[in-house]
Amino acid sequence: MKLLVAVKRVVDYNVNVRSKSDGTGPDIANAKMSMNPFDEVAIEEAVRLKEAGKATEIVAVSMGLKACEETIRTAMAMGADRGILVETDAQLQPLAVAKVLKALVAKEQPQAVLLGKQAIDDDCNQTGQMLAALLGWAQGTFLSKLEVGDGKAIVIREVDGGLETDEIKLPAVLTVDLRLNEPRFVKLPNIMKAKKKPLEVIKPADLGVDVDPRLAYSNFRDPPKRQAGIKVKTVAELVEKLKNEAKVI
Repeated sequence: MKLLVAVKRVVDYNVNVRSKSDGTGPDIANAKMSMNPFDEVAIEEAVRLKEAGKATEIVAVSMGLKACEETIRTAMAMGADRGILVETDAQLQPLAVAKVLKALVAKEQPQAVLLGKQAIDDDCNQTGQMLAALLGWAQGTFLSKLEVGDGKAIVIREVDGGLETDEIKLPAVLTVDLRLNEPRFVKLPNIMKAKKKPLEVIKPADLGVDVDPRLAYSNFRDPPKRQAGIKVKTVAELVEKLKNEAKVI
C-alpha cells in the first residue's frame, strides 16, 4: 500500500506572530519555520504503518517556496521514502492545495492520503475534505486512532459529542489529530540518510493546476490587548457592568 502524506511549512508554534505595521499580512520575516505539527503526526502514523508491514512506500509532498525542501527532508528523516515539492511562490489556499494533491494522486496512485486536520497558520481545516470531494473518495477526519487492513480502515474520530468509530473503504483521505500518536525524535544518522533520498521538484503547471488565489485578504491586525479585571462589591454592581459596559446581557 502506497501512502501519500502532505506536509506544510509553517511558522513554528513557539513563535509569537504579529501583523505588519501596514496591515498587509503577518510579519514572519526571519521567523523560525517548521513542519505543521498535525502533518508531523501524519508522517509518524504513515511510518508506523510501514513498520507494521501495512504500507510499502511513503511519499511526502509539500507545496510552496524552495525552502519547503527542508520540510520534506525532515519527513524523509522520520521515515518517508521520497519526496515531491510542488514549487510555487503563489499564495496557496485550501482549494488550490486540494487540486494539486488530486493531480498527484492521479500521478502516484496511492491507496490513502494522510495529512493534518488543519495547519496552524491559517486554521482552515478544509484541504482534506475538499480533496476527498474532488477524488470521490471516502474520508476519515479528526482521527485519534487508525487501524488499516483488508482494503478498509477503522478510524476513531474526535467529534463534538466525544468519539465516533467508523469503518471506511480504501482508498481514502485521512486527516489526523494530535492525539493519534507522539512523533519520534529525528536522529542525526537519519537526517544524513534523508539527504540522499530522492526529491522531485515540479511546478503546478506541470500538473495542469491553476493555483491562483480565489480569496483576497483586505487587512490583518493584532487582537486587542486583554484588559485587567476588576472586582465588584455586589451582584447588582456586577449586573450593571455586564449590561451597560460589557453589553453582554
